[in-house]
Order: sequence, then C-alpha cells, then structure tokens
Amino acid sequence: MSVQELFDWTVEAQERLIMRRYSAVLHHRRAGFRANAMAVWTVPEERAEEVGLKMAESPWVTHCYQRPTFPDWPYTHFTMIHATGKMRCESVAKDISEATGITEYQLLYSTREFKKTRVRYFVEHEYEDAK
Repeated sequence: MSVQELFDWTVEAQERLIMRRYSAVLHHRRAGFRANAMAVWTVPEERAEEVGLKMAESPWVTHCYQRPTFPDWPYTHFTMIHATGKMRCESVAKDISEATGITEYQLLYSTREFKKTRVRYFVEHEYEDAK
C-alpha cells in the first residue's frame, strides 16, 4: 500500500465511522528532546483566550491549558515545552513572552519521568477477572 493509499483509507474509515481519530506516541527523549519545561504564566482574564491561542501556536508547545489561580499561585496558563536542552526551553519561553506581551512567568523543569501507561480500550474481561 502506498502512503497515499493509506491516507485515502484513513479518510474513508473516518467517513464510514470505523475510526474516529488517529494518534501516535512520540518517545520524546529517544527523539532528542531532553529538556521539558512547564512554563507557567500570569495572564489577565480579559486576554486569556487570545494569549492561550497564541501560546498554543508555538511548535515547541505540546500542551497549553488555562487553570484556576489560588492566593499563593497566580499562574493561569500552562504550556509544556519539549526541547533539546534548557537553553532552548528558555529561548522558546522568551519568544512566547515577546509574542504575547506576557512577562510574568516561570519555567518548571521536569526532574524525573514516571511510568506512562496507554489508554486501554475494550478490557472489560480484565475487570471481570479481577473481581
């Protein structure tokens, strides 16, 4: 099957409701992305959507969320940056800051990666076996 035939089949499978979506897992460390920084940002409420959309445009950002604030935690927006090193994470955050005008932020670096598990579908029999 050619690449084009595969892509054509995926469109057909979605149209026929055989598949809803497709996804892939990238093992970022194996791909050379050694630094992970959660950039946390203080964004005024009236600019929340505009800034969030702008942050999410960065190709270095894999996740972008708006979260509630707390008296001791003023950060409203969270962007996960995966890069080849800490200097690149800092450069990306600076670029995002300049693009959005948001200057109050911190970078929180990952220090340890715990086991990840995939979502498992159609495993009712495992649940029944555990009873």
